[in-house]
Amino acid sequence: MSTNPYPLGLRLAGRRVVVVGGGAVASRRVPALLDAGADVLLVAPEVTPALRAHVDAGRLHWRPRRFAPDDLDGAWLVQVAVDDPLAAASVSAVADERRIFCVRADDRTAATAWTPAVTRHGPVTVAVLGGGDPHRAMGVRDAVRELLAARTGPLVDPGEPVADAPVAGPPEPTPAGSGDAVTRPGGPVGRVSLVGAGPGDPELITVKGWRLLTEADVVVADRLVPGLLLDELRPDVELVDAAKIPYGPSRAQEEINRILVDRALAGKVVVRLKGGDPYVFGRGGEELLACAEAGVPVTVVPGVTSAVAVPAAAGVPVTHRAVAHEFTVVSGHVAPDSPVSLVRWEALAGLRGTLVVLMGLKNLAAIADTLTRHGRDAATPVAVIQEGTTGGQRSLRSTLGAVAADVVAAGLRPPAIVVIGDVVDALTP
Repeated sequence: MSTNPYPLGLRLAGRRVVVVGGGAVASRRVPALLDAGADVLLVAPEVTPALRAHVDAGRLHWRPRRFAPDDLDGAWLVQVAVDDPLAAASVSAVADERRIFCVRADDRTAATAWTPAVTRHGPVTVAVLGGGDPHRAMGVRDAVRELLAARTGPLVDPGEPVADAPVAGPPEPTPAGSGDAVTRPGGPVGRVSLVGAGPGDPELITVKGWRLLTEADVVVADRLVPGLLLDELRPDVELVDAAKIPYGPSRAQEEINRILVDRALAGKVVVRLKGGDPYVFGRGGEELLACAEAGVPVTVVPGVTSAVAVPAAAGVPVTHRAVAHEFTVVSGHVAPDSPVSLVRWEALAGLRGTLVVLMGLKNLAAIADTLTRHGRDAATPVAVIQEGTTGGQRSLRSTLGAVAADVVAAGLRPPAIVVIGDVVDALTP
């Protein structure tokens, strides 16, 4: 009897999907379910910071305990993302009794459904099943993705802007300190790539950044990287959730540096995946220096920064002819009156151009008050964009004098970008 799977596209919008497990595998699978509009129930005693962020944002429901049979009440699909075979088998047994399709991360042969290797190109989704071999499926998926990226024909939505097809050219030179692996007396050394993942939309990662992800043995990811990118990793990739590393910020960064160096010295291909651009209010520079000191080659792949992309997605150009000839990007994670602040807010208040504040929602009231006290007009237009370029994007328009109260009233929360200046109204009819 044939054992070939029957391919099917599930329309999960509004339908209950149960995910059992709260670790790295669940972190990779949940974003695609949310993107499909599923009503996701997460069952696990503990969850990763990435999953907790979805819980806190109200995107899914979490039962902080072990699985119970009634968790499958009303479910259309269950994904078992635990590495305990006995626990996984007990879940799939309940699913089988209730005729609910079950995906198992621990044992594909015991599952009643498989997750394919997926690539997305605008409205086109391609899912590849490799006969039970995930490496074969990933190889075919990647080949299809390259063909779709080069195509400008009918597969592309007519209403969607189309980039020019890539043009072949001479190979790039290999500079000193590039990301190529090197051989040392102690054996081969891997490489580290610092990759900017963009502001949130998974399609805004660069082609080079995505290619390096497909080559990675280890991915160390920030909380703000697009979850759908993690869903496309090979099953055998080690995924390290950087937000889960203990200690305070400084000690956590030391541990991230150690992981990058240790994995590379063991011959692994490592990608440090960071939201936005690696060098815009990230610690990419510290990570590069740590790798360089250990003799690990590093490639830096710039990313689309949220400082420009998120305002653009909300209809706000950071510069506009006859309105603003400059824009300044500043971090707002430290309060203006803090002795450790490196920002001269009084100088920024005197600028005529656009001010873009990242990580400033918590201190927005103090920032607005400081700017107005030093001369910025309280009537200056302000836009606040939450989760820009994603399906959860929300925007608020206000003025410098009222924005802090308006944000509280609207219930906006991080991550959010604050844009201050006349460009906020530049494209308003």
